[in-house]
Amino acid sequence: MDDQDLRLQFEEMNRKLDFLLSEVEAQRRHRQELDDLKDDLMRVGKDVYRTAVVELDGMHDSLSTAELLYLGKKMLRNVGTITSVIEQLESLKDFLVDAAPLARESVLGLMARLDEFDRKGYFVFMREFGRIADAVVTSYTPDDVRALGDNVVSILGTVKNLTQPDMLGAINNAVAVYKKLDIDVRDEPSLFALLRDLNTPEARRGLAFLLAFTKKIAEKN
Repeated sequence: MDDQDLRLQFEEMNRKLDFLLSEVEAQRRHRQELDDLKDDLMRVGKDVYRTAVVELDGMHDSLSTAELLYLGKKMLRNVGTITSVIEQLESLKDFLVDAAPLARESVLGLMARLDEFDRKGYFVFMREFGRIADAVVTSYTPDDVRALGDNVVSILGTVKNLTQPDMLGAINNAVAVYKKLDIDVRDEPSLFALLRDLNTPEARRGLAFLLAFTKKIAEKN
């Protein structure tokens, strides 16, 4: 064996020795990590144990072992229900995440609509309507309201007749005539003057209308 072969063997031994040393170092780090993990778990476990002891000691008077066992059995028998509830909560969470943009747009639209109503005076109108409702409530008794309810059909019929086009035209004409009346009777008229006025066409038409109106009312009654 010459010097070249000895040098190659020596280098090969060095490489193997380096590999063994690196493996030993890796095993040492792995063992150290396991020891650190064990220490951490032991520390956390001790904290959890001490906390559980303190909490359970405070609940000792209101919670018994039998109740805990019953609760445990109950939960085990309803694992499927609990899982279903959790899945529904997850679905609800996903729905809320998806609906959040739509809800935000709806809220902004509602706020814009309310601002428009405010500028148009809707809220002032509602406030005044509330004052009218207060006046009605304080001016009438429950018996009055009950009587109004009993006669609401007749009242609506009367309102319906009064709002017919021919009736509205007649009322409008009567109001227009009333506005144009300029009657000023200062002197006491004589019987002859009254008879003379009754003989005029206008008075005769008025009396005829009054008699016909009276007859119609009597026929209705």
